[in-house]
Amino acid sequence: MQALIDELGRMPGIGPKSAQRIAFHLLKVPEEDARRLAQSILNAKAKVRFCEMCFNISDEPQCSVCSDERRDRTMICVVEESRDVVALEKTGVYKGLYHVLLGAINPLEGIGVDQLKIRELMIRINDADPTIQEVILSTNPNTEGDVTAMYLQRLLAPFEIKVTKLASGLPVGGDLEYADELTLGRAIEGRREVGA
Repeated sequence: MQALIDELGRMPGIGPKSAQRIAFHLLKVPEEDARRLAQSILNAKAKVRFCEMCFNISDEPQCSVCSDERRDRTMICVVEESRDVVALEKTGVYKGLYHVLLGAINPLEGIGVDQLKIRELMIRINDADPTIQEVILSTNPNTEGDVTAMYLQRLLAPFEIKVTKLASGLPVGGDLEYADELTLGRAIEGRREVGA
């Protein structure tokens, strides 16, 4: 039992108490449910891979976004993880391509430029046909994401392409009095003109 709790506890976002709760829950479910869960994990490990073009998760050589001919191939949105692609796709607004870095620069965790898919991004931009016209830096608004975005911005400077960053600021429905200073500051800096 302790081995199961320990393995569950190694998963991101699951602390010791949650791991224990999940382990005891798994003991209570019918054996068939536990087998289905185990088989789903094994199937995902065996079949899911990274897209050879953008490094999003896929069960084919190219993910559904890269293989969709209707996507705008002049734009690449650079994100840290595949879950960021899922979040952006849920909006239904972005119609371009993606590039997943598989992380962000974080020297404290031993993640440098060589551990990320930055070289592959630069090759993609160099070899692009049609020419990439815009790269949207959509890294997380934290220290690691900002450092990664600044690094990419410097790398992309010699190219004749538009480099943009996602706006950050106040959430819809939020109150100013509850926003932290950094969020408010970014909202002010990222303000835009109100059209008539």
